[in-house]
Amino acid sequence: MTTNLDALLAALYVFIDDHVAPRRRIGRPPKLTDAELLCLAVAQVLLGFPSARHWIRFVHARLGHLFRYLPQQSAYNKRLNAAGPLISRVIESLARQVPSWNDDLRLIDSTPLPCAASRETVKRSDLAGHAGYGYCASHSRFFWGFRLYLLTTAEGMPVSWCLANPKLGERQVMTALLERDHHLVRSGQVILADRGFAGREFEAFLEECLGVHLVRPDLKNEPVRHGRLAHVRQWIEAVFDTLKGQLSLEQHGGRTLAGVFARTGQRLLALATTIWHNWTTNAPAKRSLIAYDH
Repeated sequence: MTTNLDALLAALYVFIDDHVAPRRRIGRPPKLTDAELLCLAVAQVLLGFPSARHWIRFVHARLGHLFRYLPQQSAYNKRLNAAGPLISRVIESLARQVPSWNDDLRLIDSTPLPCAASRETVKRSDLAGHAGYGYCASHSRFFWGFRLYLLTTAEGMPVSWCLANPKLGERQVMTALLERDHHLVRSGQVILADRGFAGREFEAFLEECLGVHLVRPDLKNEPVRHGRLAHVRQWIEAVFDTLKGQLSLEQHGGRTLAGVFARTGQRLLALATTIWHNWTTNAPAKRSLIAYDH
């Protein structure tokens, strides 16, 4: 198997069609299957087209040889916005295929997901009541939108994720996420986190309810246990840097709750597909996008 965009999309199509996509219902089949839709969505992110309008125009001109049918912009947006649950299932299925699924280390963290840049947009947004104002300490800025919470393997393969109002506490949201997806972690694993997840209740929940051990940097007012962990904390920061710098996470363009969820999942699916395909082709760098971004 070769390492290029055409090979990645072909492999993803076969995997989704064989293992994840729902069975066809009685009636006229859609012109664009679910597997083809997600391949289009992954290619959009990898080729750097945050705008659906620009992407559809490019696809009709350059990628027609890969798809039997290509939708117009409105149809593509409608199908993609409704594909959030399917995207989540595909991400989990891909994660289960890579060797690092069996590793004992998992990473958790959260990052801002802005959804509006002006007060007028906030007032008119369909996300009002769900999104909120938050503060990003690493960039010293306020934002309006959500926070993305992510559980990954050591090389960055998404295992579980969710979006939450930034006013909610990180430990509160991560507890709910791990309770919901408790089947994705197993007893004896180590979860690496930052100082924001320091708390007796959260650590007790991980130890007693899930059987996993929390490792995080030590606080200034507590005895030395693990040290600063700066060198390994960069792993999850590098994953977020890939999502934002190369996969246009903050330019998702979602305007509704379903749209933001699906377009965030679209970026995570592109990352998961790349890591899965790099494992399949034995590429040396598992999170590298170089072979697929042109």
